[in-house]
Amino acid sequence: MGEGFLGYETSLMLDVVVVALAVVVPVLTLSLCQVHFGRRYQVHRRLQLLLGAVLFVAVSLFEVDMRLHGGFWAMSKNHSTEMHVLLGVHLFFAISTVVLWATTIGLALRRFPSPSEPGAHSRLHRRLGWLSTLDITATSITGLLVYYFGFVIEVVSDRAG
Repeated sequence: MGEGFLGYETSLMLDVVVVALAVVVPVLTLSLCQVHFGRRYQVHRRLQLLLGAVLFVAVSLFEVDMRLHGGFWAMSKNHSTEMHVLLGVHLFFAISTVVLWATTIGLALRRFPSPSEPGAHSRLHRRLGWLSTLDITATSITGLLVYYFGFVIEVVSDRAG
């Protein structure tokens, strides 16, 4: 290990995913503003597809990288009960985000015309989009916390003393 670029004992792909987690919410917000304030449906569509593709590739490479390094627990410095709970919460949001976002994008590609414009699917798309937004935001926050508590800070054992 030690291939990361953020200065901690992590892998390259772990640092890449952490940067992606920090960037995804602002880009997602920009994408939503394109629709809400500017009615720029094509820009929104392109940003969403770009975000989906970049995150799919980054997370796929990250998963391979984790396996090559022995998995999360082989890499993490923190094996506390709290870390187990935090990782579980993060994985819940991460997995549900994949399902929600894939559903949102898949239905939009099938049900909206190209070029994109509002239609019969808009109401469901808006609801799925907001659920996906909340989910990816929770995934990002918990992912950054996992990185911080798993790799950045030194954990003081509850049993020390």
